[in-house]
Order: sequence, then C-alpha cells, then structure tokens
Amino acid sequence: MESGRAAVVRRSAARRVAACTALVVSAGMLLAVPAQADDAPASRKPAQHTAPTVESMPKSPIMRSGDAAKAPSVSAAGVAETAAPAVPRSDIDRDGFSDLLQRSLDGQYWVTPTGSEEPYPYLLGESDETFKDAFTIAGMDTADPTRPTVFTLSADGRLSSYVSHETYADLQWSGTGWQQFNKVFSPGDLSGDGVGDVLARNPAGELFLYRAQPGAAEPFGTKIRVGSGWGQFDQLVGVNDANGDAIADVFARNPAGELFFYAGTTAEQPFKPRVKIGTGWGIYNQLFSVDDLNGDGFGDVLARTVSGTLYRYYSTGTGTLQPRTQLGTGWNDVSQFSGAGNNPHWGRNELLGVNTSGVMYAYYGMNNGLLSPRQEGGPGWTGAKLAVTSSFNGDGYGDLLEVFEDGTLFNYDDYVGDGEIGSGWGIYNTLVGPGDLSGDGRGDLLARDSAGVLYLYRGNGNGSAFAARQKIGTGWGQFTVLAGAGDIDGDGRADIVARAKDGSLYLYAGTGTATAPFKAKRLIGTGWNQFNKFVAPGDLTGDGRADLLVRASDGVLYRYDADGKGGFKPRAKVGSGWNTYRILH
Repeated sequence: MESGRAAVVRRSAARRVAACTALVVSAGMLLAVPAQADDAPASRKPAQHTAPTVESMPKSPIMRSGDAAKAPSVSAAGVAETAAPAVPRSDIDRDGFSDLLQRSLDGQYWVTPTGSEEPYPYLLGESDETFKDAFTIAGMDTADPTRPTVFTLSADGRLSSYVSHETYADLQWSGTGWQQFNKVFSPGDLSGDGVGDVLARNPAGELFLYRAQPGAAEPFGTKIRVGSGWGQFDQLVGVNDANGDAIADVFARNPAGELFFYAGTTAEQPFKPRVKIGTGWGIYNQLFSVDDLNGDGFGDVLARTVSGTLYRYYSTGTGTLQPRTQLGTGWNDVSQFSGAGNNPHWGRNELLGVNTSGVMYAYYGMNNGLLSPRQEGGPGWTGAKLAVTSSFNGDGYGDLLEVFEDGTLFNYDDYVGDGEIGSGWGIYNTLVGPGDLSGDGRGDLLARDSAGVLYLYRGNGNGSAFAARQKIGTGWGQFTVLAGAGDIDGDGRADIVARAKDGSLYLYAGTGTATAPFKAKRLIGTGWNQFNKFVAPGDLTGDGRADLLVRASDGVLYRYDADGKGGFKPRAKVGSGWNTYRILH
C-alpha cells in the first residue's frame, strides 16, 4: 500500500515527549516510552507517519472516454431539456468538468481530474490541521463564476472559503459557529441565480438554507429553516441538477438503505415532496456526486462500498438512476470524499496495544473494517496507565495520555505545551475522550473516580490543558467499561457505551450540552460479559459512524459496526491471536 512518494506529514516541526529513546508511528501519532514523574520533557522531532495516500490507489478514472452522450430533449413524459446546464461545482483544473476532491488517510487533500487516472496533491491554505469535511461551490467568484470556491469545515466549527487554483487554494474567509450542524454541504443553485447555495442540518433533524452572496463580505445570508425530519437520513447528497431544470437536487438515504429523490425548486420551500427511487443502498459507506460525468447535462452519483469498490450511477434525467457501473477497487484509502453525504467522522482512527513484555504497537483503520499491519514502538510500557482519546487539537488523530505513578497526567500529543497537563489525576480509574461533549467543537475528557463519580473536563482546543472539572453524576461505578470515540447513533454528536456488571450494554447518547452531556441511558444489548477488552477506535468502515472492537477470552478480536440508529450490526471477526496484548486502547 506504500507509494513511491513520501507521505505528507501534517504535523508541527517538533513536540514535547518524555526523555526516552524509542518512538513509534501510528496514523499521525507519536508514542514514546513513558517518562518517570521526575523526568524533564525533551524536544523531539515527530517521525513521518506512513498511512497510505491516494497515490497508492488502483488507477481508475471516474469518467471513461466515449461515455459522452447528447443531452436529451423534452420527452412526451415531460423530461426537461438541458439547454442551460448547471455550472460544474468543482472544475478545479478548468477543463469544463467537475473534478473529484478527496481526503486521504494521511489527512492530505487530492484531486482526481475527471477522465484521468492520476490524482495530484491539492493544498488548502497553509494550515496543517486535518479538516473534518470539504465541499465546492460554483459562481461565488464574481470575476470568474466558473472558478470553484472550496469550503472546508474544521472540527471546532470554522467554515472557511478558498480561492481555488489548479494545485492549491488560498484562504479567503472564515466564520465560526458551524459546529451546531452535523452536516454542511452545497447541492448547487437553489435560488435560480446560478450561484451555489448551502444546506446545513442540525442534530435535531432541522434543515437550513444559506443563500449565497457573491462579492459580499459574508458569503451567505441569514440561515432560513426549510424543513424538519431530515435526521432520518444518514446520507444527504447534492447532485447539482438531476432533472434538467438547472436547479440543484438532493438524494437522501436512510439507515434502512432506502434512497429518495428531492427535486429542487427556487421557491421559499426549496424541495418538492420526496420520491422513493430504490432500496438496497445500505451497502455503501459514502455517496457523493461529481456532477455530470457523461455529458448529458444531468448530475450523476458515485457510491463506495465498505470494501472500497467504487460504482457510478448515471442519472436518467427524471430523478432516478441508471444501473451501476463498477469503476475500480481500493478506494478505501479515501477517508472522506468532498461533498459526500455522510456525517464525517473526525478525531480518532487508531488502535494501540501493549503486549505482555511491555512493547507497544499501533494500528490504524483502513476504512474497510480492517486494521493496518502493526507498527512497533519501544519497550518499557509495562504497568503504564494509558488512555487513547479522540483528538484534543486540530490534527484529527487520537491523543495518547498517561497517568504517572505520582498522579501527573501527560499528553504525548501536546504540541504547544510541555506535555504535562497537571497533577492529582491518580484518583481516577477511567479516562475516556469521546470527542466534543459540550457543543463547542473541541474534544473533551471524561474521568471516573473510585466512588463512581463521573466528571467532564472541557478541552481547550490544543490538548495542553482542560477547564475545571464539572460533576456529571454519581453511580457510574456500576459499569465495568466506559468507551466511546465519536458518533454512534447518527446525529453527529459524540456518544459513549457503558457495560454493566451483568453484561448489559447501554448507550449514552450525547446532547452537546456541558451541564448535561448525555441523554438517559438506553439498553442496546446483553451478554457482553463474554468480552474482556473493549476499544472505541473511531470509524473503521468509512461511513462516519463510530465502531467498537471487542476481544473474547480466546483472543479473537471482533468489530461491531454502528448501525446509525444507536445500536450495532452483527459482529464481524477481525482476527485471532490478540491475547498477546495486556493493554488495548
């Protein structure tokens, strides 16, 4: 899976780690032999992370030569003629066709030009953060309406726009507060002015429209609520124009795999009533569109399976889709396609193990339910009290925490401080970092003491410190396991699961409110005492939902995929021999 070109290292030039010798590279995470409490941290350069890039994918173009077809005229059934087709939303190389923008496992963005087999790197500004999501809009550039404007969404709720060039994009604008939504995307033009607009959905399922304002200081007008009940869908895909009226449309899929078509209008209510157009679409982890792929004037759909196989669906021009065509395999190396319909996962995609000899190993998820080959670190971790959490800074990778014998908490992923968080952490028997629990877009930490009291520590956004603890509640000692790293129930908020002493498994769904970060517990299964290790590695299947790894007493590791409804699908075997690890995080 390695490419000839070195992977882009999206890290700062140096970090603070314990005074030790051994380093290990995971997917963006540097690990080190734990320091003693009296060791002074020393500066070390990060090792290059080796997650595969888009370069390593099998080469398969998203449009093949000879596919172009003449745009149809108005039929007897009333199919609209595409006399003035919608402007391509992501024509990055300026050849008149939209191109595929994608984020690879290493956090780097790449462009696959339509009709080409060769992706190339695309630099979004000068930030080294891993963006949570990205999408493109046409018509925002008043000097050149065909030039796409690229938007990125950061985990802390910053939406930023960039002036696009062929191989890079310059930062233009940023706005905050977008963490209130679990999905932000542009289907294309919904107002009839030829400029792409934005749709945003919140965890309550309300949908809002932001009309574009080209040339204005703020790119969008005030949000307009245009509907409710949109939380029933786990994929929302804008297709620019699928029925020939040059107005954007949306395909929506629910967790049952049913696909619906929403025809766009320029009215105050931007969509006509939905039409169910198919079933069986649950096999795909990401649905997206790169506009018109065959030259008939209609927006088409691309779909990727969990195994990494990519399919193309041409539009019929009536809001339905033609039978699929396979484009290629190996596309699981893409962690997030620009404009993909899923709620994007961000914050952790790793598994860490310490064997019985005290040697540490790291794995990263491959977006196909599998784990990478392990990467060896150093010895000396016997007896270490560790936790791997969802990212506390902007890099999108899990943070490694250690509580030393004197109660000092150390963060090996702290770039701005010296790694030492503070003292007094020895009173806690469990640390869990599921992501943002307070609604501010920053990763938070849960800590449980021996009396069963659970506390919330709100993160500061860079992993160097936490706000004063907030008591969540008592009685948490009834659980033998607390785990979580991302969204389980499909609303975009961080959740956790808790296993009771009788083997019952409960979901605590996040609320996004610091004072009461969880809804009432909900029983989602029994018999979970058969497993002796629980790990929340993040999203392993590429659908944006957080999954669960468990180890049975015979050393077999299983994966439970989140079903988008607050539960898990039937287990899948990952591998055997995992009893070699004393610690799994």
